[in-house]
Amino acid sequence: MRGLRRWWDDSAGGLPATFWYLWSGLLINRAGAFAMLFLSLYLTAARGASPALAGLVVGAYGAGGAAGTLLGGVLADRWGRRATLLAAHLGAAGLMVALAFSRHLLVIAVLAALVGVVHSMPSPAFVAAIVDVVPEDRRARAFNLQFWAFNLGMAVASLLAGVLAEASFLALFLVDAGTTLAAAAVLALKVPETLDRRIRVPATTGRRPGLHTALTDRVFLVFVGLTFLLAVLTMQTSTIMPLAMRDDGLRPSAYGMVVALGGALIVAGQLFVPRLIAPYRKATVLSVSTGLMALGFGVLAVADELPLYLGAAVVWTVGQMLAAPPNAQINADLAPPELRARYQSVFYLTFPAASFVAPALGGLSLEHLGERHWLVVGALGLVAAAGHLLAGPSRERRVDTLRAAVAGREKALAGKR
Repeated sequence: MRGLRRWWDDSAGGLPATFWYLWSGLLINRAGAFAMLFLSLYLTAARGASPALAGLVVGAYGAGGAAGTLLGGVLADRWGRRATLLAAHLGAAGLMVALAFSRHLLVIAVLAALVGVVHSMPSPAFVAAIVDVVPEDRRARAFNLQFWAFNLGMAVASLLAGVLAEASFLALFLVDAGTTLAAAAVLALKVPETLDRRIRVPATTGRRPGLHTALTDRVFLVFVGLTFLLAVLTMQTSTIMPLAMRDDGLRPSAYGMVVALGGALIVAGQLFVPRLIAPYRKATVLSVSTGLMALGFGVLAVADELPLYLGAAVVWTVGQMLAAPPNAQINADLAPPELRARYQSVFYLTFPAASFVAPALGGLSLEHLGERHWLVVGALGLVAAAGHLLAGPSRERRVDTLRAAVAGREKALAGKR
């Protein structure tokens, strides 16, 4: 019993109630966000769209997501985290209902782009709110739990989507809208506004701090670039690996087993990660984790049977699990308090960018290089691993500077009270 209590304290103990309501809203949001997983199938099977047209509509959803990420960051710093989360969730629910009853393909395309916007808006606000309410020494736990909830929710969404799509596409969209409203209800009833407008870090230039601050912050952008390389590696599992497995004569069910194994490992083991990595510097953990991902994908250069694919999946999934908490925490630590959500929005742009680059360049690489493609992917991972070691000291100096500035402002505010 004491061992179980110690494990709970190490993985999730001591976090404020507001975090758990945010966490619950995120879990409900992810578990219910399943309609867009079947958008291309819905368009071709129920609306008579060609595969090419369906691809364009899905692309509109992705483009809307990129815009929504930036918009969500700006609004979360201006309106507040709670207002942005509620606006995004309510908007998503309404748009899902509109999609359920829309028949014209042009209308569906416009609605899909708008859904992309509102689906991406909450990400910066969720993370900024977590940073607002969770003390710094417990943020690694919080971000670890956030990553776990995201993956658990996506696993549930994938299962529910398949069942609902076979029963009724109308039900697929309406149930999605219902779960989105449920998440909005949790946020509306239990999550207060977490943005503290009193604390400001002075601008180091004559310009007013804004989105451009994040886009010109060299230390932060180096970190974003390294995260982009990590995201390109991660995207291999859903873009290029299925093609490689098909070329090796493996059935789609084999690909499903590899993906399911990764998800099962994350759900079963992610809560043990904070205690494992706590003694080490974040840069070291990120270097090791990215190196493991490089090794896992590099092994695919000689993989042609399912057991080797499964073994490689274990290696790169462990790398992903180790990377998630420090990656999120560094991103939070590098952001000035009044720009937390804007910094998050720039950070989250790495994922739609990687989702474009990974299949576009990866397909060409696989076609021309064959199995040597995986050696290129492994080399990219090693570059990112080395980059984290080299960039770690400058990140740590920046974080110390920001902490000192915030502490000075808090002391000045306390003196005025």
